Amino acid sequence: MLQVTSLVSSHVVAWLSTLEREEEGQGLVEYALILVLVSIAAIIALTTLGGKLSPIFDKVSSALTIPGA
Repeated sequence: MLQVTSLVSSHVVAWLSTLEREEEGQGLVEYALILVLVSIAAIIALTTLGGKLSPIFDKVSSALTIPGA
């Protein structure tokens, strides 16, 4: 998963370096595309690691429970 993230980030950096600063109208669309790519990477990471993280969150949740409440 880390390799996929670094591969995507290297492509995004290369893509951003090729953009011209004069294209202001496309700026929001490009940022939206980057946001979508980051969101997809986060969803994939959480889906992959979700089963392993669930017991950790359960332990933290039980440790934060107020006694007698």
